[in-house]
Amino acid sequence: MPSSGLTIKAPTGPAEQATLAALLRCCVREVAGPRGLVWPAPPYLLLRVAGTLLRVPTHGGAALRFDGAPERLEAGAWLPLTTDELVRLVEDELQGDNGEFAGQVTASRDAVAAILAARAEAVPPADPWLASEQALVYGHPFHPSPKARGGDGWLAYAPEAHAEFPLRLLGVRRDVLAEGGDASALDGMGRAPDGYRVLPAHPWQLDLLGPALGKELVDLGPGPMVAPTSSVRTVYVPEAEVCLKFSLDVRITNCVRKNAWYELAGAVELTERLAPVFDDISARHPATRWLPEPGYRSAALGTRLHEGLGVIVRQSPWAVCSPGVTPVLAGALAVEAKAHDPYEWWRSYVTVVALPVLELYFAHGVVLEPHLQNVLVGLDSSGTPVETIFRDLEGTKLVADRHDLAGLPPEVARALTYDAERGWARVVYCLLVNHLTEIAATVAGPDDELLRELWRVAGELFAGQAAELGWPLPLSDLLAGAPLPAKANLGVRWARAADRAAGYVPIANPLA
Repeated sequence: MPSSGLTIKAPTGPAEQATLAALLRCCVREVAGPRGLVWPAPPYLLLRVAGTLLRVPTHGGAALRFDGAPERLEAGAWLPLTTDELVRLVEDELQGDNGEFAGQVTASRDAVAAILAARAEAVPPADPWLASEQALVYGHPFHPSPKARGGDGWLAYAPEAHAEFPLRLLGVRRDVLAEGGDASALDGMGRAPDGYRVLPAHPWQLDLLGPALGKELVDLGPGPMVAPTSSVRTVYVPEAEVCLKFSLDVRITNCVRKNAWYELAGAVELTERLAPVFDDISARHPATRWLPEPGYRSAALGTRLHEGLGVIVRQSPWAVCSPGVTPVLAGALAVEAKAHDPYEWWRSYVTVVALPVLELYFAHGVVLEPHLQNVLVGLDSSGTPVETIFRDLEGTKLVADRHDLAGLPPEVARALTYDAERGWARVVYCLLVNHLTEIAATVAGPDDELLRELWRVAGELFAGQAAELGWPLPLSDLLAGAPLPAKANLGVRWARAADRAAGYVPIANPLA
């Protein structure tokens, strides 16, 4: 038996390492943390799961960046921890009946391995924005199965594998056309027979839906080449200079990624309502941009096809950035951010990303969902953040008692609104917990003193915005150190619940 001071390291591949790290972060945040079973012991973080003591060297504050392999204590010796062992500990700790959890974690690990193998043989796009969209190889750092995907054949459509494929074009007969807003960008993607309109379709979704063609819906063959963005189901169409958001009847992380009928209508409704709001915000925060979703198109052939074939048109980020500014996915910057002067880079980042989000909420009752995959950061030629592009209206909501939604169908109105408390929790989670903690940890690296200084700078900027807004109480509480709400991804997967049912767990506030 090894002595208690001996550490045994087992060789592991990057897919195993990433999967283990993500699950362990979930355990710190959602399992051991709320039970008071996490202890700092520099350079290690100690935690206990199902009675077993675990340790991992860490830095990065709430981002929990690991500096070495996690280990478990057994008979006085520190032994390498594996994903399969940690899954068993989680099952023992949480108990209950969940026959899917282990399989989801394994599927995610296998998906990462497949992505890494495919990526090694693929050619990355020349477009720097697309390259950043396709950089999220390991996925959400606080999710137990960040790359688990339903269905077969997904690798051919995976952004992380630098996929590229042609759309399928359908012709939908005019009398069964379902459309809202301005979807005219779709008409230039192909030619439809007389009496029909062009309806682009994701080839994977057509396979998932099965036979759906007939006199009302005809196959027009291949369409333009597209590249998937980080969300998988949204693609960029270079020849049309637009993005298209499709339905995919598969689970990706927590959700089946389908455009519900009320979300199709809601995208157009929000685009119209937000246009004057963003005009006002851009006057006060000139670096602010957004991507409207002006129209959608589908086939009115029953709910299954209406939702399953629904496609939302979204503006391209290149169309809204200033000349000389390159849009980059915030999630890619969380993986690698290059800052010659970390203080000034971070000051610019928080200014252009965070301050307009706060003003949108408090001054306009608009809840953005500014997590790492919903925000593009415009970098100038020196790599400094100078603009921010907010996108994806599915996650954008209106504070219910501040907007008149009379006249909208009840389902559309419900999908467009949060109450004030829920809206603020979503803003704080997405902006601070999901987003800024990750960017700050990347900029600071292992320097904990620099990390504290970055959060001091952020606090000053937040306080300045609070003063302009009249010191609203939720923002005052945040600056006073109120705990942050962290989304419980492990909990919602364990409960096998819909993503909208996910709760929050409190974590320490780095602004304190």
